[in-house]
Amino acid sequence: MYHCDEEARLDALHRLNLLDTAPSESFDRITRMASQIFGLPIAAISLTDRDRQWFKSRVGVSHWSIPRLKAPCSEVAETADTLVIPDLHEDRCYRTSILADQGIRFYAGASLTTREGHSLGALCVLGTEPRQVTDAECNALNDLAKMVMVQIELQHALGRLDPLSGLPNRIQFLEDLADVGRDHAGEQRLAVLIDLARHEQLSNGLRVLGSAYLDRIVQDSARTIAAAIGRGRTLYHVAATQFAFLAPPGAEPHAYLATLSDLQAQLRTATRDRFIMAASIGVAPFLAGETSPAAILRTAHSAAQDARGHASLASVYSLAVDNAHQRRFRLIGDFDSALRDGGQLSLVFQPRVDLASGACVAVEALLRWEHPELGAISPAEFVPIVEQTSLGGAMTKWVFGAALAQLAAWRTAGIAMRLSINVSASNLEHPGFAQQVQLQTLQHRVQPGWVELEVTESALMGDFATATEQLTILLGAGFHVAIDDFGTGYSSLAYLQKLPGSILKIDQSFVRNMPEGPRERALVRSMVSLAHDLGYRVVAEGVETAELRDLLIEMRCDEAQGYFYGRPMRPEQLVGWIDRRMSEAA
Repeated sequence: MYHCDEEARLDALHRLNLLDTAPSESFDRITRMASQIFGLPIAAISLTDRDRQWFKSRVGVSHWSIPRLKAPCSEVAETADTLVIPDLHEDRCYRTSILADQGIRFYAGASLTTREGHSLGALCVLGTEPRQVTDAECNALNDLAKMVMVQIELQHALGRLDPLSGLPNRIQFLEDLADVGRDHAGEQRLAVLIDLARHEQLSNGLRVLGSAYLDRIVQDSARTIAAAIGRGRTLYHVAATQFAFLAPPGAEPHAYLATLSDLQAQLRTATRDRFIMAASIGVAPFLAGETSPAAILRTAHSAAQDARGHASLASVYSLAVDNAHQRRFRLIGDFDSALRDGGQLSLVFQPRVDLASGACVAVEALLRWEHPELGAISPAEFVPIVEQTSLGGAMTKWVFGAALAQLAAWRTAGIAMRLSINVSASNLEHPGFAQQVQLQTLQHRVQPGWVELEVTESALMGDFATATEQLTILLGAGFHVAIDDFGTGYSSLAYLQKLPGSILKIDQSFVRNMPEGPRERALVRSMVSLAHDLGYRVVAEGVETAELRDLLIEMRCDEAQGYFYGRPMRPEQLVGWIDRRMSEAA
């Protein structure tokens, strides 16, 4: 015998999100069929809410709902069975119902039953005259009710369930978060996001094992996580290899993070592909109703990504870390505008001095960005992140254009010195970079011998073959190449022999440490000697005192660059600096 658990039935109805939704032709079509089969003027898909019957679809009825009290569809929902009332006026229960008062005499309703056995209401037909039903009509009504349920399940599943895991997806997670905000406003809750593996791990696995490998990881992990959090809570499949759920009410962030360590251990043994996995867990606290669902999911994802930098592979959301990521993302977005807005970007130039003569023999072009809202942005902050995007090439092109234009102007004014421009790894990995540089020098009527390209050891190590090919072309065309930040990268002595360049710049960290002791001075002296033996002209960076200058002269270093000689200057300031230096020398 069927037993109705009313609260479970209502929960099943509300989770389908059908109540108070717009009309749908797919449901209306079935309702019209029921009316035509029975030859009756009234038919409806009636959903039994706590205190009302709401019509998802109706024919011959102008209103959308009636009270549940003494409504025959309520009895269908409570019994999950077909109900036929030949004459409401003769029925002891319903002769005083609102339907009987409105002139309805006949009722037949078939249960709309879910796969779990919960009756949502009824597909019903009504008439103003008493009548009987045949077995064929009853069968037809039940078949139509099953068609309604198929449509409900399709509508609910479409875009709501992940086909691989069978779990509710991101859309459902966001909607359920909105429900939590509406029903539990102001309550402190925790969202948990689990990211199964690093991107490179998944890519390597897909490359070797194919898509079945990823499917197996997802399905095994889904079962493991769902079992770990228990039946009382819902697990969501929010991205290809990411799952999310809500911690129990009252959970404290760091304490709950500790309890998740068991889940991580279970995930490591959940699948035969566990050695490829390195699941990270992020916990994001939020106040229900005060944080948007999209923001909750984003912060949980941010915490999971931050967890990749922790030994525990677990992390609670950090506003400070997130703000730093947000700033990075904003700078990338705003830099495109800066490239198109002539007033934001500019170049400054730092002089490089020949240690033997004291003359300025070169200047290094350095990019500056004055953001209209954030003010001056350090190149140490924005250059590395821009270089990692498609804007890296555009940034280099802008710098080359502005620097070469300035070099041409100086040469026209009789100021003869070499201009040094920094080149990134992304530039060197582009096969057409050497040709682009040559074209720009032609456009600005600049001789290749006037230009020096600075490239770091790290940039050369990325795609060594392509980088050396590009630099070899440029060297052959007459450009100078300098190896920047020497000593801080990855170059072994074997690589140093192969690096295409004629100038080597010793990183400032080594130069500034020389006064600390004989070992520090011996290291720089060895660098200078080795570079000379390999045919490089040596430049020392970070020279800030006369003591450092004198030590470098004693070591026979060729050139120096640093605040002792001059800070980065605007073009007109540099010209004044050169004039003063020439006057002092005279």
